[in-house]
Amino acid sequence: MDAALSHAHEHAGAWLASLTDRPVTPQATVDEIVARLGTTLPDDPTQAAEVVDLLAAACEPGLTAMPSGRFFGFVIGGTHPAALAADWLTSAWDQNSALRAVTPAHSAVEDLTSRWLLDLLGLPADSSVGFVTGATMSNFTCLAAARDEMLRRSGWDVARDGLVGAPPLRVLVGAERHDTIDLALRYLGLGAPEPVATDEQGRIDVEALAAALAAGPPGPAIVALQAGNVHSGAFDDFTGAVAVARRHGAWVHVDGAFGLFAAASPPHRHLVSGYAGADSWTTDAHKTLNVPYDCGLAIVRDASALRAAMGMHGDYLIQAEGDPFEKVPEVSRRGRAVPVWAALRALGRSGVADLVDGFCKHACTFAEGIGRIEGAEVLNDVVFTQVCVAFGDDERTQAVVRGVLETGTAWMSGSRWRGRAVLRISVSSWATTGDDVERSLEALRQVVVRV
Repeated sequence: MDAALSHAHEHAGAWLASLTDRPVTPQATVDEIVARLGTTLPDDPTQAAEVVDLLAAACEPGLTAMPSGRFFGFVIGGTHPAALAADWLTSAWDQNSALRAVTPAHSAVEDLTSRWLLDLLGLPADSSVGFVTGATMSNFTCLAAARDEMLRRSGWDVARDGLVGAPPLRVLVGAERHDTIDLALRYLGLGAPEPVATDEQGRIDVEALAAALAAGPPGPAIVALQAGNVHSGAFDDFTGAVAVARRHGAWVHVDGAFGLFAAASPPHRHLVSGYAGADSWTTDAHKTLNVPYDCGLAIVRDASALRAAMGMHGDYLIQAEGDPFEKVPEVSRRGRAVPVWAALRALGRSGVADLVDGFCKHACTFAEGIGRIEGAEVLNDVVFTQVCVAFGDDERTQAVVRGVLETGTAWMSGSRWRGRAVLRISVSSWATTGDDVERSLEALRQVVVRV
C-alpha cells in the first residue's frame, strides 16, 4: 500500500507541475495508449506500485490539460487544492455514504455542507440537497420529484401505478435549454418538452411562456428555466417566469449547472434575482466551485417530494430519517460532500465570490481582446463566463477553431449557436490567470492571421 500510494503521489505531483507549460491538447491517440498499456490481460499478479507506474507512463501523453488555466473548451472547473486533497482522503476512507448510522462522519459533513450551500446561494434553508454525479443526474433527480409531486396533486400515484394511464404532464422549456433537460425527461418517461420562444441571448420569453401555459390543456405542468445559457451565459427572467408559472400551478425547476453560483457573488447576484421562488435547482460543484469529478447538486424545496421520488426501504438497511441515499438515485456512492466541504471551508464566503468574479473578469478580458482582432465578432452579451465568437463565415470560423487546438496553447471549442458556427470560450477554472488569458489571446490572434 505505501509503495503504491507513494508512486501515485509522485506521478500526481509531476502532472500538476506540468500544467503551466504543457500543451493543453493531448499528444497521443487512443490506439497508442492502448498499445502502451498492453492489450493482453496478464496471467500472473503485478505489484501495485508497478501498475501505478505503467498507468501513469502510458496515459500521460493522452491526457488533456483540463486542470490548467488555459482550458476553455467546456464548462470544466480545475480542481481547487483543498478539494483535490479532500478527494484523496475520500478515496482512502472508502465510505459508502448511503446511511447516517453507518457513516456518521460523511453524514455530518453532508449536513453541514448542505446548510452552507443553501445559505451561500440564497435558497430556502429547509430545502433538501442531494449529492449526485453531475448536472444530468441533478436535472433527472429534481424533475423526478417534480413529476411525482405534480401527478400526486392530480390524484395519481406514480410509485404505485407507474405512468401508463397517468394524466398528461406538460413540461415547458426555453428553446435554448441545455440538452440534458431533454435527456432527463426521456429517462423519466415524459417525452419531449414543449419549447417556448427565447430572445437573442437565449432567455425565455416570459410573455410567450404565459401564452403557452394559457393555451395548453389544463392539468399538471412543469416549467424548466435556465441560469446560464451554455453559449451566451444569459439568465432567464426568474421573477417574471416564476410568477407566470405560479398562476398556472406549475412546478418551477431551474437548471443552473454553472450559473447558479452567480448568487454567491454580490456584483452578479442580480442575474438570479427571483430564482429562490422556484421549487428545485440544479448545479454542478465540479464546474464553478472547482471540486473534482463527479459532483452535482440536486436541490429541492420540498424535502418530502424528493424523498418520495428517490427513497426506498430494505430490511437489511439501518435506516434513519434524512439518510443521504433518500435524496439521490443511487444507494452505493462515494462521499461527494467531503471535497465540497473542503472547497467551501478553504475559500470562505468571500473566496467563492472572488472565484466567480474572477471568471467573469477573464471572460470580459477575452471579449475585449477578441473585439480588437480584425474580422472577429463577439456574438453574445458577456454577462457571466461565456464568450461566443465568429470569424466571418462558418468555414473560416471552423478553421480558426481547428487552428487554435493545433497550437496546443489553449483549448477553445467549436459549436453552433443561432445558426452559426462559433468558437466558444468558457472560463471556469480557479487556475486561470491574466497571463493565461493573454497567452490564449495571442495564440488566437496568430491563428486568425494565418487563416
